[in-house]
Amino acid sequence: MKKIGITGGVGSGKSAILNYIKEKYGAYICVADELAKCLEQPGGVCYEGLRKAFGDGILAEDGRIDNKAFAALIFSDEEARKKANAIIHPAVRTAIEEEIKEQEAAGCALYVLEAALLIEEGYDEILDELWYIYAPEDVRFQRLEESRGYSREKSLSIMRRQKSDIEFRKHCRRIIDNGGEPWESEAQIDAILSGEGFRC
Repeated sequence: MKKIGITGGVGSGKSAILNYIKEKYGAYICVADELAKCLEQPGGVCYEGLRKAFGDGILAEDGRIDNKAFAALIFSDEEARKKANAIIHPAVRTAIEEEIKEQEAAGCALYVLEAALLIEEGYDEILDELWYIYAPEDVRFQRLEESRGYSREKSLSIMRRQKSDIEFRKHCRRIIDNGGEPWESEAQIDAILSGEGFRC
């Protein structure tokens, strides 16, 4: 089983890349943020730890964690963010490692993990290679405005908290230029996954 990590800045179009790889190559896709949200809810391994650390103020009326309230807290308070990460990130890593074993045992040919902190959390240790999904800032601004209604200021504030283009390129083996037409990005992916060692 080949194991690939996908990362890149907000608005770079990672979701479209993942969808293409899933549809054409039958890849198993894991999105770390979605997995984390599952682990944070009642019954998940992070729920009680987060509730104990931050109190019931982060809960919605039904007892589930209010994602908007929780996000607002950790983005406005650096210490709160570090405390939350210490609870969430190890649990996500463990879940991903277990998932990789399960998929490999099931005969999966291609496993793809998308994570914002792929580099920071050392996922290169358990994956075969990392891919950086690149798009110019002006393209990312336009995508974020159209898809999420973000202002330029909000998009810029998020971008500035993420790794620079130089850092992404330094740590990732493959660069997918996703700033143009979809077929251009798809051709780059095909050139990699149709090559030796990536036959799915």
